Amino acid sequence: MIEVFKTNVQEVEQSIMIVGKLLEHLPNSAINFDLDDCDKILRINAASIKNQKIIELLDSYGYHCEVLL
Repeated sequence: MIEVFKTNVQEVEQSIMIVGKLLEHLPNSAINFDLDDCDKILRINAASIKNQKIIELLDSYGYHCEVLL
C-alpha cells in the first residue's frame, strides 16, 4: 500500500528526523520526502498505513500533514 501526503516540511534535516520517527512506527516500510515538489510530498509504502496516525505523529512535531488525493 502506498500513501501520499502533503506536508509543510521544508528542510532536509527535518525530513530525515521525521522519516526516522515514522520508521519506528512502520518498520520494514519505504518512506521518503520530495521536498522539491510544491506540496513537500511524503510517500509511505507499507503493508498497512493508518493515515490519521501519520497525521497525528507529524502534528506532534509541529508539522502539517494531510492526505493528498
